[in-house]
Amino acid sequence: MQSNKEFFMQFVQFINTADENLAQQLISPIAKFYVPTQPEPLQGPKGYLMIILMMRSGFSDIQWTLEEMISEDDKTAARFIMRGTHNGKFFGVPATGKTIAVQAMNFYRLADNQIIEEFGQPDMLGLLKQIGAVPM
Repeated sequence: MQSNKEFFMQFVQFINTADENLAQQLISPIAKFYVPTQPEPLQGPKGYLMIILMMRSGFSDIQWTLEEMISEDDKTAARFIMRGTHNGKFFGVPATGKTIAVQAMNFYRLADNQIIEEFGQPDMLGLLKQIGAVPM
């Protein structure tokens, strides 16, 4: 079994490229993803790709950087920074050309070297402020 750090470096490669092969490799078909904007969890590799494509629709150049992580047993907490340019419609807000740098705190559960659960907590208020959708 690879280390959690190696696993999450591959995961960052996946989310930065939306590579479907990496999705199949890293994400269990039964995985559940709890996203603040969705009433029900998304599932499996296709569900995670939906999350990525939703972000890319508003920020086509978005890239995630893993800033730090803590692992214990089958659980990992990770802090990411998402950076990109608001060059497409996002949550009804037309493209502004503004750049963002937004943190996300995500909590993962792994089994058999695949993600089986994620609770994603991006700083949506910070993101919306940075694109001018809500006052500073």
